[in-house]
Amino acid sequence: MTTPQPPYTEPSQLADSLRSTGYALLRPLDVARLAGCTLDELHTLAPGWDHLELDNYLKDGGRYRRRRHSCFIDDGQSLVQTPHRAHWQPVEYNALHGGMHRLFAPVEPSTVANPAWSRLLRALGEACSGVRGHQRWHVEAHQFRIDTADGIGRPTPEGAHRDGVDFVAVILIGRHNIKGGETRVFEADGPAGQRFTMLEPWTMLLLDDAAVIHESTPIQPTGEHGHRDTLVLTWRANAFQGEDA
Repeated sequence: MTTPQPPYTEPSQLADSLRSTGYALLRPLDVARLAGCTLDELHTLAPGWDHLELDNYLKDGGRYRRRRHSCFIDDGQSLVQTPHRAHWQPVEYNALHGGMHRLFAPVEPSTVANPAWSRLLRALGEACSGVRGHQRWHVEAHQFRIDTADGIGRPTPEGAHRDGVDFVAVILIGRHNIKGGETRVFEADGPAGQRFTMLEPWTMLLLDDAAVIHESTPIQPTGEHGHRDTLVLTWRANAFQGEDA
């Protein structure tokens, strides 16, 4: 069975697509243009994924996920990193790991200091404001590496889910010696859905978290050191999750 071609969105239709279908999928070059960067400048962020720390919170007992996590405030004028804090989600949005204060290693300072990092996050914050109106966005950044050292890796062990935020971006950083990792997006309150596989680095899926649920299927190795790297960014108005509970 062949995987359907990704349903790419034209950049000029980004806001309209988010409003009408709840998601938009951008090609790598369009992501770079949106961020005001070249693709080569975005690629300079990728080495940061070689220094992630093991996720020790996986309730399925797996050791297939490495990650880093940091938080930022985007007030529409600047992006400011907050003091390091734990990641928290309610069980209503993450039945597997919800209700836990999970303190991960922070994103490395060299990654945050890279101009492409702030350009990307600021540009995507502006895109979110273009849909929802100007907000003081509480941004969480998650670097993930899912590996196949034990034979299989699960990008979303919690299954199809929402994140409990306003917007979510899933950006492919790279794939190495794997198969699988199909992305699936479904209407939160309807039958429609899409499935596709992001193959090119810096392909980005931007989601209206209230409108859709999403998941990625497990990956399996096709050679040595198989892994899949992603950057997941979330935007939430008013507060980080847990602060206003």
